[in-house]
Parts: sequence; structure tokens; C-alpha cells
Amino acid sequence: MTFDDFDLLPDLADALYEMGFDEPTPVQEQGIPIIMEGHDLMAFAQTGTGKTAAFLVPIINQILSQRKATGVKAMIIAPTRELAQQIEQQLQGFAYYANLSSIAIYGGGDGSGWDYEKKALTQGADFIVATPGRLISHLNLGYVDLKSLEYFILDEADKMLDMGFLPDITSIINKLPEKRQNMMFSATMNPKIKILARKILTDPKEVSIAIAKPAEKIVQAAYLVHENQKIDLLEKLLENKVDNKLIIFSSKKITVNEIVKRLQAKKIKAKGIHSGFEQNEREQILLDFRNGKQKVLIATDIVSRGIDIDDIDLIINFDIPAEAEDYVHRVGRTARAEREGLAISLINQDDVFRFKKIEKLIEKEIFKIPLPEGFETGPEFKTSKYKDSGKPKKFSKFKKKPPKK
Repeated sequence: MTFDDFDLLPDLADALYEMGFDEPTPVQEQGIPIIMEGHDLMAFAQTGTGKTAAFLVPIINQILSQRKATGVKAMIIAPTRELAQQIEQQLQGFAYYANLSSIAIYGGGDGSGWDYEKKALTQGADFIVATPGRLISHLNLGYVDLKSLEYFILDEADKMLDMGFLPDITSIINKLPEKRQNMMFSATMNPKIKILARKILTDPKEVSIAIAKPAEKIVQAAYLVHENQKIDLLEKLLENKVDNKLIIFSSKKITVNEIVKRLQAKKIKAKGIHSGFEQNEREQILLDFRNGKQKVLIATDIVSRGIDIDDIDLIINFDIPAEAEDYVHRVGRTARAEREGLAISLINQDDVFRFKKIEKLIEKEIFKIPLPEGFETGPEFKTSKYKDSGKPKKFSKFKKKPPKK
């Protein structure tokens, strides 16, 4: 099917056409009709499946068709500032030909946006895209007018629970009109998500899109290396890759900072990014990385979901993520837009069990590269047989460069 089959209003259909939307993804094909019919929705779909359009397109269409009085019509809650910004930017694109207003509300700025946010929440923007903490700060002051709210969307609900936002989400829900249409999106299905869904949703329809495996054009490999030698191995790996755009993922902010210091000492222009940075710093770092001014980025999982940068050549998992699904999100930052990509993971003794869970999830045994000369023999990893096992194909982009003549 195509987007024409949804019978959307002309202003929205024209914007989708201009943005290159033709055939809907599975979550869009299944989710859009459910929302347009007025049902609550529980959707299990990861980043990269088109889930943002799956809820924005039908809600924009419904709001345009009703043309009711002013006021906040739809509220979207996202776990991170970056995701809130991205949703609002995509919303602006979809509503380009429509007279709809929107605002992204998140903390971490210099404070100058507070009055602008307050005005939108009192006078009513059609769409509010917010992080939980910042929205709670406004709600607690008592001036937020949500009487006209009709749509409530909780995006990346699993990530919000992991980040400890459940009390904030509960507080937000308690301040919403009882009569509303609700949507929840989660990359994973677990008991906590189901409990939250029962609190928020009423007789929901369910859409479940199987978690995607890493793209075929991602060459995946790993090293078995002891923790005390990981940073040395990382430096070795980066010797001939300084011209490639790459992200190094770590699970801790303190480790991000340590890696940055070590690489900068080696004259590698590396920048870190995590929740400890001010919002304007994070935005500038991501902008520099997006436009190629900054090539090496060391990050926590704050950028593993929802950041659309198409020309990332290499992903290095300095730490193995606790959840197997997060590995898919991380490596999915490369090999986008028909490009090739490389993902390398550094596995210490404590990470062996986690990495076996990853291989089970993606149904593939990832090739373990022998350590370079001079490194101590790494931890043992007993292999299991999964689909498509074996050595990865050669990836010419990352061959060692010949010496200059």
C-alpha cells in the first residue's frame, strides 16, 4: 500500500509527498488506521521502524479535520531532550502546509525558553513534545491548561522506565483529562511495560513489530579483551581511522570522560557527550558531528536511539550494553541510507554473558578477532551456533592506509 490509501487531508498528504514518504513501514501500515479509528494503541517497535510517523500522521490528520478551538490538542512524552527535539522537527515537516503550532519542552537550557514554554502551555500550542521532568516543573506551578487535550503519546516507554521516570509519568497522567486517546510505544515487551499500559490505555489494540536485526551491510566483529587493556586496544584500533566518522559507546559518564582524555592525549580530536553536559553543549557537539566538523564522538546511550545521522562509518562498543536490544540500537547508527558500516565490540570477562544474549537475539555468532601482538590473551568465550555464523566479509573502507611516499 501507499500513503494515498490512508485518504489523508491534502495539506498533510502534500507534506508527506514533499518529504519522500511513499510506502508505509509495517508499524505505520498497522498503527495509522487504528489511531484514525479512535482506538488506544500499544505498539512494540524499535527506533528506525518509522514509529514517529505512525503516531504523528494520524493525529495531525484528525486535528486538521476537526478544526476545534485553540488549546493543547496532543501531548507527546519522550525520555530525552534529543528525541523530543527530533520528534518536534519531524512534526514541523509533516505540518508544513497546515496551520498547526508545536513546541519542544525540555530542561538543560539557559533558562531563556521558560517563558516561551509557559506561554505555549497556557495559551495552547496544538502539539506539546516534552521530557517528563521539565513538564512536571510547569505542571507543579498550576498554570498549565490541558482541558482541550485529546491525544496522549508515551514514546520509548521502556527507556523512560529504565531512567526512573515512572513517578513523573504517573503525576502527568493524573493531571490529564480522563477522556482522551492514548498511545504507548516501546522497543521491548516486559512485565513493567504491561503494568504501565494497563494504567494508561483503555481497551487498546496491539501492534508488535519484531525487533530488527542489524542491517546486512553492518560488518560486526568483537575482541575478547581484559578490562585493563581495553583503552590500549581502543587506541590501537583508532590508529588508522581518524578520517572516519565514528561513535564509541560507553555505559558510564565517567568512562566517557576518561576515554576523551586518553584520546586527546594521543592528538585524536575526540568529544564526549552524556547527560552531564548542558543542553546547548550537547546540541553543538551533535551539530559538529552531524556536519563532519567533529569526527570522533564518545557517548553514553543518550545517542543510541533516535539520532538520524546517515554517514557514520564505525561504531565501537567500549562497554557491552546491559540489554541486548540496546546493542541493536547502538550498531544501527551505522550502515544507514544504503551505506556500509562496521561495528566492533570489546568484551571483557563480565561482558561474556551479556554478549551471548546479544548473539541469541540477533541469531548470529559474531566473529571474535584475535588480539594484536603484545596484548594478553583475553577471556574465554565458548561459542554457540546461530544462523549466519562465521567470519565477516572484508570491509575495504577500513583497511590500513599505505604509508605516504
